[in-house]
Amino acid sequence: MITTERIEVHGTVQGVGFRPHVFRLATELGLRGDVRNVGGYVVITASGPPDALGEFRQALHERAPRHARVDRVTVTPAADVGHSGFVVRDSGFADGPRAIVPDLATCDACVAELFDPGDRRYRYPFVNCTDCGPRATIVESVPYDRSRTTMRGFPLCALCSDEYHDPADRRFHAEPVACPACGPRLRWGDVTGDEALRLATGTIARGGVVAVKGNGGYQLVCAAGDEQAVDRLRELKHRPRKPFAVMVRDLAQARDLSDVDDQAAGLLQSPAAPIVVVPSRTGGMDVGLFLPYSPLHHLLLHDLARPLVVTSGNLSGAPIEIHDDEAESRLGPLVDGLLAHDRPILARYDDSVVRAGRMVRRARGFAPEPMPLPVSSPAPVLALGAQLKHTAALVTGDRATLGPHTGDLENAETLSAFESTVETLCRWQRVQPEWCAHDLHPRYLSTRYAERWPRDRRIPVQHHHAHVAATAAEHGVRGRFVGVAYDGLGLGDDGTLWGGEIFLTTYRDYRRVARFGRAPLPGGEVAVRRPARMALGYLHGAEDFGAPSIPDLRPAPDTGLVRRMIERRVNSPLASSAGRLFDAAASLLGLCDENSYEGEAAVLLESAASGHSGPALDWKLHRRDGMWVYDPVPTLRDLVTSGDPAGVAAARFHTTVAEVTAALVREVAGGIRTVCLGGGVFQNRRLVDEVALGLDGFRVLVGERVPVNDGGIGYGQAAVAAALLSGGEC
Repeated sequence: MITTERIEVHGTVQGVGFRPHVFRLATELGLRGDVRNVGGYVVITASGPPDALGEFRQALHERAPRHARVDRVTVTPAADVGHSGFVVRDSGFADGPRAIVPDLATCDACVAELFDPGDRRYRYPFVNCTDCGPRATIVESVPYDRSRTTMRGFPLCALCSDEYHDPADRRFHAEPVACPACGPRLRWGDVTGDEALRLATGTIARGGVVAVKGNGGYQLVCAAGDEQAVDRLRELKHRPRKPFAVMVRDLAQARDLSDVDDQAAGLLQSPAAPIVVVPSRTGGMDVGLFLPYSPLHHLLLHDLARPLVVTSGNLSGAPIEIHDDEAESRLGPLVDGLLAHDRPILARYDDSVVRAGRMVRRARGFAPEPMPLPVSSPAPVLALGAQLKHTAALVTGDRATLGPHTGDLENAETLSAFESTVETLCRWQRVQPEWCAHDLHPRYLSTRYAERWPRDRRIPVQHHHAHVAATAAEHGVRGRFVGVAYDGLGLGDDGTLWGGEIFLTTYRDYRRVARFGRAPLPGGEVAVRRPARMALGYLHGAEDFGAPSIPDLRPAPDTGLVRRMIERRVNSPLASSAGRLFDAAASLLGLCDENSYEGEAAVLLESAASGHSGPALDWKLHRRDGMWVYDPVPTLRDLVTSGDPAGVAAARFHTTVAEVTAALVREVAGGIRTVCLGGGVFQNRRLVDEVALGLDGFRVLVGERVPVNDGGIGYGQAAVAAALLSGGEC
């Protein structure tokens, strides 16, 4: 008995070698029929004995290609298509959700070819196959076919065409497939090919800084061990102290530089190949390491035989460059040369960053893979994110497609990059959003962008509600939970600045039940950049709970001016911010008086605490305006009068904040046992671990695949908007 079935496979099934996989399975089982890409999924028509069809369906799940993800398989009876064997058909079009595969790091087979003198792709910097290579950075639209990528301008030579059309070949329908005869070429000025690479590596070896066109944008490259080159790069990037990521040849070299555990090793060698932040072998600050993820990177590391600083190719405050002419005009005058190529980049993707197994920046290798939503939205929604570490999200049904990290929305250039990302997300999904979700802050550029929508199509989402909703959504939480949101600053729904908040919440509603005590920000945003000012804010203007005063140990040159600003409440808004409290503690301990990058003081405070321990400092809770409030003044007073070395005091401060958090949660939780942590302060792994330890008996969750910092705000807004539009219980 022969039957025929129409099988739809949904999930991440395009750009991952799924059609060759189907062809091989069907041929192995003696089935007749065909397979093709349709919209964002795969459609199979298969004829054969029922037992063989059953084995085939099971294998679609259990033996899927390693980069594929099968979310759903639907089966319906069909008419026999009359094929004598099994064939791969051209793609078709249909409505429905689409999953665009992130770029994939070069696979071992392609690396072997890259360095095999007998292979026709020897030292070819664009080698790839169905298991690796660019995806999201070159895709214009779906279904995913070469004609809808930036590779359409490179007609296949006869040899590449044979590989591309051979179902038994690992390059069967590998859309970016190319070789030196028909594919993209490197360029250094007027020089092309391997000679261009030789000139670039020679420049780096002599201490130069080179702009290299990567998969998702230009990168600035220099030798990591050349202090003069690194110092010059710091000046170019206006980055005096923030550590640069270092690209190393292999895992062995990574372990020479840092303490790489099994989890970090797995991430470094994964197809996403993110920057992984790990403890340095020399102590002090953690270091961000990553392995070469493109053939060009492999060639650079091989030819230079040394670790390289590889950082985003952009000027401070601007998006990463992706266009050759703009890179030439903006980066060209600042570097010693540009190593470009002629494969266009359609979407900019910076490198992803992971620390302690948790996402810090979600970009290349992870975005735009969709994330599930606990509640399905009845209409498409564009979630616009916040201002810093900006990431947008597009909601279709029960999932949110997160765009790549854009950066901080500070100017027209970054806004334009954001708009380009939004346009790409909508084009890929072939949807026009009917709603937009946005932050409450009226001066965020993302909020101003929301003003393009009619007022009755906007969904405002409070910043910290979005933070905890993002964590809850990632972990599939349903029902009410305790949300702990600790970050720098966000506008509260009462018009004041929040940042140390505890909620009883669902996706649809929340109630603020506890907070940190408030202190003024002398100079507003200036205080964010200058932790010494925050220290003065707590010294001279913290919310009065009748606590003992803090000794004035701040001999800063503008102390008098700042004190007058605080006393007269001139440009000194009050904020209940955990992030600003960490700043003040770092300053009072002499660790950081001025941030050269966002979060530097908190990073230094956590680093100082490493290897130290001690009991909690003094702390007090009060009831005010119907909620519990933590008074940080006794804590800071104890911090500066304890006589402890800075490292011990920093450790005791962490223990205090964790102890306070556990106490507040226990006061407000009632019978709720799920706690979701959100906000940039929870990038501090020591704090997360100590909070979880203090909340024994609770289910404590923190963002892992989505950043807890503002890079997760768009996803949180998406979860809130979907729940509000659904109208159901959540």
